[in-house]
Amino acid sequence: MDLRQIFATNLRKARHAKGLSQEALAFDADMDRTHLSEIENGKTWVGLEIVGKLAAVLEIEPYELLMPPPRRRR
Repeated sequence: MDLRQIFATNLRKARHAKGLSQEALAFDADMDRTHLSEIENGKTWVGLEIVGKLAAVLEIEPYELLMPPPRRRR
């Protein structure tokens, strides 16, 4: 999983945990909903400003959106 996919997965999980729609998160982060959809689908890269805005709205630290999932033990 590349960093873009990790970010997309973490963003989607954080948004769902807050009970926000894409439209509500995009509005609160002052961005277009279609851009947010592209981010959540791993179709586009984002800058640090967007990472910061999304983390602020989701009330999490920006690094949490970049953390890879824990590795499974075999």
